[in-house]
Amino acid sequence: MANPATITVLYFAQVAELTGQRHESCQLNAPITGSDWLAQLEARFPQLAPVARLKIAVNQYHVPHDTLIQPGDEVAVFEPVTGG
Repeated sequence: MANPATITVLYFAQVAELTGQRHESCQLNAPITGSDWLAQLEARFPQLAPVARLKIAVNQYHVPHDTLIQPGDEVAVFEPVTGG
């Protein structure tokens, strides 16, 4: 279980390759929108730009970027997928 003042972040596929990691714990003391959190992620990993294209899941549910991420949440970050 995550520390109440952190979130667990999972990176998948190309996002994991670009960040060089599959998961990490990040400090989060107050709720933040997915968009604002992704902007902070882009500041740490400029190679992810543009982050607006990335998808997020919070606690295993796909969510829009305006969703609030809460301390203690699990956040997954991945590229959009296309089918054919």
